[in-house]
Amino acid sequence: MGTYLDFESEYDRFPETRVDGFDDEAFSGWPDVCAALVDAMGSGRVMVVDCYPGTNDDEVLGALRRAWKPELVVDMREVLLARADLARLLAPFLTDDRVRGVMYPGVVENFIDGEKLAAARSQAAVSTGRVLVYGFAASLVTRGDLLVYADLARWEIQLRYRAGMPNYLLDNADEDILHKFKCGYFVEWRIADRHKARTLAEADWYLDTNTAGEPHLVSVAGLRVGLDALVSRPFRLVPYFDPGVWGGHWMQEVCGLPDDQPNYAWSFDGVPEENSVLLRFGSVRVESPAMNLTKLLPRDYLGERTFSRFGAEVPIRFDFLDTMGGQNLSLQVHPDTGYIHERFGMSYTQDESYYILDAEPGAGVFLGLREGIDPVEMVSALEDAQHGGRPFDADRFVNRWPAAPHDHFLIPAGTVHCSSAGCMVLEVSATPYIFTFKLWDWGRLGMDGVPRPIHIEDGKRTIRWDRATTWVRDNLVDRFEVLSDEPGLRVTRTGLHELEFIETRTYDIAAGRSATVRTGGEYAVLNLVAGRGATIASPMGAFEPLGIHYVETVQVPAAAGDIELIADRGEPIKVLVAQVRF
Repeated sequence: MGTYLDFESEYDRFPETRVDGFDDEAFSGWPDVCAALVDAMGSGRVMVVDCYPGTNDDEVLGALRRAWKPELVVDMREVLLARADLARLLAPFLTDDRVRGVMYPGVVENFIDGEKLAAARSQAAVSTGRVLVYGFAASLVTRGDLLVYADLARWEIQLRYRAGMPNYLLDNADEDILHKFKCGYFVEWRIADRHKARTLAEADWYLDTNTAGEPHLVSVAGLRVGLDALVSRPFRLVPYFDPGVWGGHWMQEVCGLPDDQPNYAWSFDGVPEENSVLLRFGSVRVESPAMNLTKLLPRDYLGERTFSRFGAEVPIRFDFLDTMGGQNLSLQVHPDTGYIHERFGMSYTQDESYYILDAEPGAGVFLGLREGIDPVEMVSALEDAQHGGRPFDADRFVNRWPAAPHDHFLIPAGTVHCSSAGCMVLEVSATPYIFTFKLWDWGRLGMDGVPRPIHIEDGKRTIRWDRATTWVRDNLVDRFEVLSDEPGLRVTRTGLHELEFIETRTYDIAAGRSATVRTGGEYAVLNLVAGRGATIASPMGAFEPLGIHYVETVQVPAAAGDIELIADRGEPIKVLVAQVRF
């Protein structure tokens, strides 16, 4: 059928969940959204619209002012700290590094000017006319007679950064996109998620502002029913895709992507911190960040043991790295837990693995050092290459292992690694995805024409120099253990390394057969790594069966319980399942 598949892909880029019972509490478009909110106000006097930073304030505030016609508007941009004060507050956490900062531990109240907040509260209280309190942290002024929360996904925020949007209340519209992302990752999104969880617990309406000019509104009661439904059954997140200097063309064909990009380098198809969910209320489709599930329903989503270990954070991510017809990834290494905690304020690190979905002839994975490598010599060669000297000879210092479909390369923190050109990787890893120390980027520029950040100093303090050829072969390459083998079903443990907290298993299921996955009441994530399609059912009939397609990633909430994988397409399937190892 194509270059990479011999069947027509059914990959669903926009998976949604239907929610019944709230069709008359969901609206689309500014006329209907505003009419619904004005009607909901009734004889009320104070409307409060709290917002996630990144919301288009001019659009949303303008529409509400025209519809509500308030006599007093309290704009939170005038209540938060002045830009200069905010910049001083954030400086220690944003650092001088282009990519990484330090995790901000505070709350949104730290961003508020106390005197201005008191004045705003007084104004709202004494005003006798209509009052609109609008903006990030608006609910700190008052709960009001009607509380609305305006939300959007992190991926949309990143696209707005690229289009010129500054970080909230910072004067950095023209700044490097990596700097903007750093501020979001380490500061804005952390305090915003904490504040949003508190606000949604009290809000009346939820406003989806992901698409400019096309708002979608649903009652918070409807939203909560939708979120409750998601954590009771397996479901899919909304994936997104992005080009990159090393990107390939496999995802473009297999995932049905538009051809308006030069390539597609990576995709997040299983990262609740970044992806969204789509909820269908009649004719209205509402997009909500999956982090809302994590923060509002953490035990149902994660399970008691996973929650007790990681808090309200999903610890496993699935993403795609596509170099089919592309280039090598950057040669890189990730810090161990001690280093990432001390330097960046993270509680666990970016252990990972590469599961090979597809590979061209000659493709491979760079993994671990060759025997007898002198650290001083290797670091000197990296620094010389970075400063315009002789290109770094990766094959001299780093092992290159041949890669074939369904190989699994384990990459505990400290191990030098990267995929070569010609690989389609399902990356299974811990969630802190920004902590990659690039050692060598093959002398190329990024998509923006600027050299990509290199962190040799961090890298040399992180590399495990004892992870050489023999150790890597014995511990990290295809460490498969068959756990059960019966006619039509084989279960194999494929990793990860004992130093990593994730365990992965593959289920090879013959046509017409099924396999039960015992989740232990804890969170799991899976991907159909072979076969056109399959069905996920509940052995106890606890949820409606879910049909899935080749390489779709599926979230299995703890509350869903055990699942049954069914090969019902007349062909065998293979499913990769990951869970936290306890």
